[in-house]
Amino acid sequence: MNLRSAVVVLLLALPGSLAPSTWAQSQPDADSGRKIVRKVQPQYPAVARRINLVGTVKLVAEVSSDGSVKKVNPVGGSPLLVQAAESAIYQWKFAAGGESKETVEFHFNPK
Repeated sequence: MNLRSAVVVLLLALPGSLAPSTWAQSQPDADSGRKIVRKVQPQYPAVARRINLVGTVKLVAEVSSDGSVKKVNPVGGSPLLVQAAESAIYQWKFAAGGESKETVEFHFNPK
């Protein structure tokens, strides 16, 4: 079994990891009251592009009072896409305020 076959087998074993969506758009949860000051879109991973992986990654970001993201917990999504989403959200900046948890979804589609 080569690497590509192993990745495909892994992805097929993950329920919901291949849901249709649009490329790298992000939306804060509707309940979020925290304004986003700076967004960085995730880089689509090369291996995910080669296998035309489409999916959604849901993250919960712990935001400090100065608006920086201090911790991220993945809630769902393909492991191939989670790392890209986490790398991007650590670069986000929210408006200053009290500490909070913000739910963010990233939608990936190679097209």
